Amino acid sequence: MAPIAVYALLFTAIVLEVIGTTALQLSQQFSRFWPTMLMIACYAAAFYCLSLTLKVIPVGIAYAIWSALGIVLISIVGLVYFKQRLDMPAIIGLGLIITGVLVVNLFSKSVSH
Repeated sequence: MAPIAVYALLFTAIVLEVIGTTALQLSQQFSRFWPTMLMIACYAAAFYCLSLTLKVIPVGIAYAIWSALGIVLISIVGLVYFKQRLDMPAIIGLGLIITGVLVVNLFSKSVSH
């Protein structure tokens, strides 16, 4: 699989996970049927896509990217869609997470480019 395709698949997994997490919030502790079903479907598809990327990307690197981008994206969803606020320490922390992923991807020899 071409590197760009692997990263596209990883990004797809991340977006599915963010949609699943959004549906989890909307499910109101699994009391709403359709958001719960959407959550299950998105999480299953996300983990399947993630599993395919692990053929090329080391698990630690793939999971670092997955978790970092997932955290940032779900924070944005929370901010925009659920009207949740981020204070300065949260914003700084998110910036550090992004910086960490960039350092790993740009400078680590563990990442296949």
